[in-house]
Amino acid sequence: IYYIIGLSFKTAKELRKTPPKEDDLKEIKRNPIYIVADRVFDTYNIGSLFRLADAIAAKKLYLCGDMEYPPSSKIHKSAVGTEEWVPWEKINSINQLISKLKKQGVQIIAVEQDPRSIRYTLLPKHLRLPTAIVVGHETDGISKEVLGMSDIIVELPMFGVNKSFNVWGSAAVIAYKLLESLPSSAYKILESI
Repeated sequence: IYYIIGLSFKTAKELRKTPPKEDDLKEIKRNPIYIVADRVFDTYNIGSLFRLADAIAAKKLYLCGDMEYPPSSKIHKSAVGTEEWVPWEKINSINQLISKLKKQGVQIIAVEQDPRSIRYTLLPKHLRLPTAIVVGHETDGISKEVLGMSDIIVELPMFGVNKSFNVWGSAAVIAYKLLESLPSSAYKILESI
């Protein structure tokens, strides 16, 4: 797997062993997308959210509530070192963070099964930038209070016997749906090559 840094590529092995220089971080053009993880329990999911935030060049990843955060060897392993490259912040209260982001004009998109949710395919019609994707605890999901604060609740259809999808997988589907909608995203640039 290769990651683009400016015009140079880094392998997963290089990312694990080579911390970024300040100039490297400045080269990365960030998309107006935030990822908010609330009480995500599994370190594999946390590390994968770092990889996702890197893959989509997210503005920032917020780790909220009672959960593990870097430095952590388990997160480092699943993040393949991207936790060094992605801007992130540990936040105690997701409610305060959501309020703060909303005051800054950030649209809040909760990924959750809920009677108020819309199909993820309809998301581009409702998109307003900048935006934050909120994912919750693997078992408990996103709290009712945070769902009530969200601008949009979106859900992925489930056609098998399992009623839910993995936290980072759900975030990835929504993140790439958002990238498709950005007017000048790297996704559109790559599509034209």
